[in-house]
Amino acid sequence: MAPTLAPAETGRSAVARDAAPPRRRTRVLALPEARWAAAALLLFLIALPLQLTGAPAWAWAPPYALTYAAGGWEPGRAGLRALKDKTLDVDLLMVVAALGAAAIGQVMDGALLIVIFATSGALEALATARTADSVRGLLDLAPPTATRVEADGAETVVAVERLTVGDTILVRPGERVGADGRVLEGAGDVDQATITGEPLPVAKAKGDEVFAGTLNGTGALRVRVERDASDTVIARIVRMVEEASETKAPTQLFIEKVEQRYSLGMVAASLAVFLLPLAFGAAVTGSLLRAMTFMIVASPCAVVLATMPPLLSAIANAGRHGVLVKSAVVMERLGEIDAVALDKTGTLTEGTPRVTDVRPLTGSGLDEDALLTLAAAAEHPSEHPLARAVVEAAREKGLALPVAEDFTSAPGVGVRTRVDGRVVAVGAPSRLLAGARDASAARAATVAGGLEEEGRTAVLVTVDGTPAGVLGVFDRLRPDATATVASLTSLTGTAPVLLTGDNPRAAARLGAEAGVEDVRAGLLPEHKVRAVRELEEAGRKVLVVGDGVNDAPALAAAHVGVAMGRAGSDLALETADAVIVRDELVTVPAVVSLSRRARRLVVQNLVIASVFIAGLVVWDLAGTLPLPLGVAGHEGSTVVVGLNGLRLLRENAWKRAAA
Repeated sequence: MAPTLAPAETGRSAVARDAAPPRRRTRVLALPEARWAAAALLLFLIALPLQLTGAPAWAWAPPYALTYAAGGWEPGRAGLRALKDKTLDVDLLMVVAALGAAAIGQVMDGALLIVIFATSGALEALATARTADSVRGLLDLAPPTATRVEADGAETVVAVERLTVGDTILVRPGERVGADGRVLEGAGDVDQATITGEPLPVAKAKGDEVFAGTLNGTGALRVRVERDASDTVIARIVRMVEEASETKAPTQLFIEKVEQRYSLGMVAASLAVFLLPLAFGAAVTGSLLRAMTFMIVASPCAVVLATMPPLLSAIANAGRHGVLVKSAVVMERLGEIDAVALDKTGTLTEGTPRVTDVRPLTGSGLDEDALLTLAAAAEHPSEHPLARAVVEAAREKGLALPVAEDFTSAPGVGVRTRVDGRVVAVGAPSRLLAGARDASAARAATVAGGLEEEGRTAVLVTVDGTPAGVLGVFDRLRPDATATVASLTSLTGTAPVLLTGDNPRAAARLGAEAGVEDVRAGLLPEHKVRAVRELEEAGRKVLVVGDGVNDAPALAAAHVGVAMGRAGSDLALETADAVIVRDELVTVPAVVSLSRRARRLVVQNLVIASVFIAGLVVWDLAGTLPLPLGVAGHEGSTVVVGLNGLRLLRENAWKRAAA
């Protein structure tokens, strides 16, 4: 029995109810396991009364035979395939035990074993399907078509798969948004509970972001598409959760490794239980029945199911709430962390800094607009949040940016390029001024120091190696940053560490505001890695949360790396073990707590399985355990373990973790 594993929507108006997509829910009889189990049960219920009422064997034997065939052919075939690959499958042992019971005249007991075994497998398959439903059901939220506004103003209804980045779509009241994008015109209240979990509709206006699958309540919106259909928040959640479901945690791999040796040992023990009594004169029938009962109750089905259902349920639940955990290995590791390191820009802060000061240096020959133009031209190819802030400031002023050539970027230092024949460098003052002792360097250091004293991040601009001016940039703390730091402190027992390439004074001020005392500033990527390794050498298992290219080495070095998904760099998203799709920092402690609950359920399941196996084995060896009761106990423990692991699928499980 291999362990294979919808969002409800509350309508707030008649329009919302009419627009709600059908909930995708697997029907019981849609599963082949359920159909075969139902057929086996029906045939068993036909044969049993005939046998009990004394009907001739020719009347009840065929239904029993069909019961064996209906409930046992699939696990039997799977077991033979495994045997061909030189592995012993416990499913095959169950079928062998049932056939053995029939061979010694216990036809009804063997048929009961087949029925209960098939029913158990059907319940596991149903639980698995419902888990998959909860993830795949997200796809139903996205409408199949959208109204695209052409260049000439004409409106065309197209499949959402045909939308490309830059297209404009019209979303009327009561319609679902067809793609992730940004509002160009119009205003309305959008119900995005299915994506963000917010209980009330959110007012959207020009410049606001909207997600595919959310419901527009009032007002028409013109939305510019910013992501392909395959890259929407919904699609990414589904894709990454499905990928994660295909992985196995170390605990599961260990169990599967032990399972083979255990199964071989169980077969040897069953033979001993059969042969030893015979050596002392016991009857063949009684010894064989005891041996088959032993084989059934000692089978590790429940142990095999102990690990993956809790972890996969946690992955699916986290995915529904915008946390994409890339594998079962990661979900298990998240519960082990006892130290946290946070990046600053784009992680602890909103990641959308604004240029607040433009200060040309005396003697540079540049005014504010000229200085900002050179800086923005140099930063234009960069993806760093500070670079985007500089470019956005130039655009807001309507400045024309010349083309930059020979662009190079050094994470933690800055960028260097050629603009209109001059070499322009933009970056951290401490790096660009290293070793400089002339008057212009002193003036630049003074201006930069003044801005940093005010809590701003200073960005130095040099032209042909000479300091030309300083920009002041300010990035606001995320609204949920303080609560997240407090939650992580409570979970790990120690306050998070702030690792940033920003200047020490600005970092210290922001860290104090967020509740972080251990602030390590002015770090290059290799310094962040060194800080993570220092914590690990002290025996800590470190969770690193970041978003930029310069965070990627630390994300890779950590026990678990988590990337902020909305503005995170491609390298950070690829390197990280988990991604926060909606940039809600508060989900970090929530997913850690959920992982710890999953790990506790794994332990509970292992205890339940071990107690059942040990108890039934002792009963069979020390007393007389009826075969039907042994079957019921064994399969019952398997079902209990499977359903216990699926508890984390419930919405309440996430709420408890978030609390």
